[in-house]
Amino acid sequence: MNYAERAKNDIATDVTWNRVARLTAKGAKALPRASVEYVAEKFPIISWLPRYNYRWLLNDLIAGLTVGLMLVPQGLSYAKIATIPVQYGLMSSWLPSAIYAFMGTSKDLSTGPTSLIGLLTSEIVADLEGEKWSPSEIASAVAMMMGIYGMVIGFLRLGFLLDFVSLPILSGFISAVAINIILGQMGSLLGEPNVSGSSVPSQIHDIFAQLPQANGLACAVGFTGILLLTVLERAGRKWGSKNKIIWFLANTRAFIALLIYTGVGYAVNKNRGNPKNFLFQVAQVQANGQEPPRVPSAELLSQVASRSIAVFIGSTIEHTAIARAFAVRNNYVSDQTQEITYYGVTNFFNSFFHAMGVGGAMSRTAVNSASNVKSPLSGLVTTAVVLVSIFKLVGTLYWIPKATLAAIIICAVWPLISSPRVFYEYWKTSLADFISSMIAFWVALFVSTGIGIAASVGFNIVYVILRQVFTKVSATSDRRSELAVALDDVRGAPASVPPDTCVFRFNESIFFPNAYRNKSSIIDTIQTFHAPAYNSAYSPEAERNWSVVGEKRVAKLRRHAGITDPSGLPPIHLVIIDFIKANHVDSTACTHMRALIREIRKYGGESVNIRFANMSDYVRERFVRAGWRLVDGDENVPDGDEENVTRVYSSVAAAVMAPRYYQSPSGYEEDSVKAIEKTNTSSGVITTTHRER
Repeated sequence: MNYAERAKNDIATDVTWNRVARLTAKGAKALPRASVEYVAEKFPIISWLPRYNYRWLLNDLIAGLTVGLMLVPQGLSYAKIATIPVQYGLMSSWLPSAIYAFMGTSKDLSTGPTSLIGLLTSEIVADLEGEKWSPSEIASAVAMMMGIYGMVIGFLRLGFLLDFVSLPILSGFISAVAINIILGQMGSLLGEPNVSGSSVPSQIHDIFAQLPQANGLACAVGFTGILLLTVLERAGRKWGSKNKIIWFLANTRAFIALLIYTGVGYAVNKNRGNPKNFLFQVAQVQANGQEPPRVPSAELLSQVASRSIAVFIGSTIEHTAIARAFAVRNNYVSDQTQEITYYGVTNFFNSFFHAMGVGGAMSRTAVNSASNVKSPLSGLVTTAVVLVSIFKLVGTLYWIPKATLAAIIICAVWPLISSPRVFYEYWKTSLADFISSMIAFWVALFVSTGIGIAASVGFNIVYVILRQVFTKVSATSDRRSELAVALDDVRGAPASVPPDTCVFRFNESIFFPNAYRNKSSIIDTIQTFHAPAYNSAYSPEAERNWSVVGEKRVAKLRRHAGITDPSGLPPIHLVIIDFIKANHVDSTACTHMRALIREIRKYGGESVNIRFANMSDYVRERFVRAGWRLVDGDENVPDGDEENVTRVYSSVAAAVMAPRYYQSPSGYEEDSVKAIEKTNTSSGVITTTHRER
C-alpha cells in the first residue's frame, strides 16, 4: 500500500480524524448562529434593556450620583498611591462606568481606580521613572497591558486559569498590599518631608527618624480627617438603616471630608504665595480638563509587559470576586468570563486617556447595592459626575491637603487587612492553605508584591502536582469501590431513586482548582432537571429584575438536555453528595460547599434535604475544622436546630432511605421517603454522577 492509500485509509478509519471531521462540520453549521450569540453575550445590555422598567430610573439616578461623589475623592487618593499626579485619578474614572453600562453583568459593581491597583502600579513607576517616561505614561502603559491580558483571557474564555489563585493567597496578598499602602501614606499624614524608603523596614525607619520634623498642622488635618471619616462610618453602620440622611452622609463621607478640608487648605494658604510657604502641603492639582488621547509607546509597553502580570492577576480576582459575591447576595447571576472581557476592554481603551488601571471596588459596590440600584445604567450618572469634576472643579482641587488624601486612603484600605483569626482558620483547616497565605503575605510585604503572588501561586502549583502524584490509595479500594455500589442495591436500597432526588459523586479530591467548577456543575444539573420552588428567586412567580444571565443559562442547559417543556420537571427535595472518591478537601472547597447549600435551597426551597455520604474520617475532620456541624444520619438534634446541621450517612443507600425533614411553621418535621415513593412510582429517575478532571 503506497503512502497516498495509507493516508486515505487513516483518514477514513482513524477515530481522531473522524472526530475532527465531525466537530469541523458541526462547527461550520453552527458558526452563524454562534457568532450572533457570542456578540450578544459580550454586550449584555442587548438582552436586559428591553426589559428595563422606567420606574427604576430614580433608583439608578440616586445610586449613580452617590457612587460618583465617592469616586471623585477615591480617584484622587488612589492616583496618589500610584505616585502619579492626582488629576489622572479623575481622568481614569469617567470611562469605566460608561462602558460597564453596556458590558457589565452585575447591577451593583462599581469600577474605577482601586487601592490595590494603585500600589502595584507605584512599584512599576518606581522601577522605570526617570528613564524616558513620566509616571502618568508608565501608569497608562500598565493599564494597556492589563487590558490586553484581560481581553485575551476573556475573549478566549480562559477565566478558569484564575482559579489557581486560592482564597488564602488572596487574603495574604491583599493584607500585605494594604499595610504597604498605609505605610506609604504616613509621611503625608504626619507632614514629614522625606519618607521615601523603597521597602517596609526603610519606610518604618524614616517615619520614626523624622518624627521631630513632623508638621503639627498637617497632623491636625490628617488625624481629624480620620476621626471625621470614622465617626460618619460608625454612625452609618448604627443608624443608617433607620435614617436616610445619616445613611447618605456616611456613604459620601470621603467627599464631605474633601469639601471641608479643601476649604481649610484654601483659607489658610491662598495668600501665602509660593507653595513652600504654605502651612501644610496641598495636592496642587494642575489640569485643564481631559487631556487628548495618546497611545503608549511600544518601547514602554515592552518594559511593563512582564511587570503588569501581578497587577492583572490581583485586580482581576478582586473584580470577579466582588461581582460574584453581590450577585449571590441579590439573587441574580454574574458571568465571570464576561466580567474579565469587560475588564480587558475598559483598561485597553481607558489607557488612551492617560489613565491608570481600573477594576471593581468593594466599598463603592457596597454603597451602590445599598442604594437599591436596579441596573448598570447607574454608571452613566457616575460618569457624568466625574466629567463635571474634571472640567469644572479641577482648579478647586488644587487646595486639597495631602494629609486629607492620606486620611481618606488609610480609612479606605484599613478594612482590607485580614485579622489574625482568618489566618488561624487557614491553619486549622489546611496547613498548605496557611503556608500559601503566609508566603503571599510576607514576600509581598518585605520583597515585592509581584514576587509575592508569583511565589505563592508557584507553591500552590507544586502542591497540586504533589497531591495528584502522591494520592493516598486504600488497600481495599480497588476491590470494593464498584462492588460497594451494587451491594448497596441488594442491601435495602430502593429499586429506583425518587424523581425529586439527585445523587452526586465526586471522583477526585475537592480543592481550590476545581471547587468552584464542581459547585457550578451541581447547581447547573439541579436547575436543568428540576423545577424551582414556588416564588424562589428562580421561579416564574419571583419579582423580575434587570438581569437575564441566569435565565438564559438555564434555558440553554435545558435545550442541550432535550427538555422542551420545563413545566413537567419535578421539584428537588433531596440532594445526596457522595464523597467516596474524594480523599481531600481544603478551605476553599469548604467555603464553596457552604455556598452550594445556600444556592440549592435558594433554588429548591428551605426544605431541601442535603446529605453527605461515604465521607472518610480525614474529609469529615476537615469540614469540622472549617466550622461545619456534621452529625450522623440517625443522630437526634434539638428542636429548631435541624437547618444548622448536615447529616452524614455511611452509604448512598442509607442516605436515600433515611426519613426526610421538611420545614413547617412550627419547625422541621420528620417524614418518610416511602410516602414519596408511593406518589412517584410512574415517574422517571434522575441520578447524576458528577466528574471533574
